[in-house]
Amino acid sequence: QVQLVESGGGLVQAGGSLRLSCAASGRTLDRYAMGWFRQAPGKEREFVAAISWSGYTTYYADSVKGRFTISRDAGKNTEYLQLVSLKPEDAAVYYCAADTEFQSVVRGSSEYWGQGTQVTVSS
Repeated sequence: QVQLVESGGGLVQAGGSLRLSCAASGRTLDRYAMGWFRQAPGKEREFVAAISWSGYTTYYADSVKGRFTISRDAGKNTEYLQLVSLKPEDAAVYYCAADTEFQSVVRGSSEYWGQGTQVTVSS
């Protein structure tokens, strides 16, 4: 059974930066696409970014393009999300996800999900 554990969330001022990590255990995810979603209070969970198993293909939501960067380290079985130029509207619980199909990650129908890490942005 795969477990995904996010870390790196916290409180940051608008314009600041954070790096989120998602560590996988239970199975090597070198053939899994991975991604990030977020959910703010009172809103539906929304797609943020995805990365293919090879790392060569990435895809971002328009709202974060140019500010967030997704990456992965196969040797550490970990994916990352670098967040820069944070805005108050970026505040949410951020979830990582993994699936064998890239499109399943993008659509939000991933097989595996983490428990989330809170990002709070003060204005």
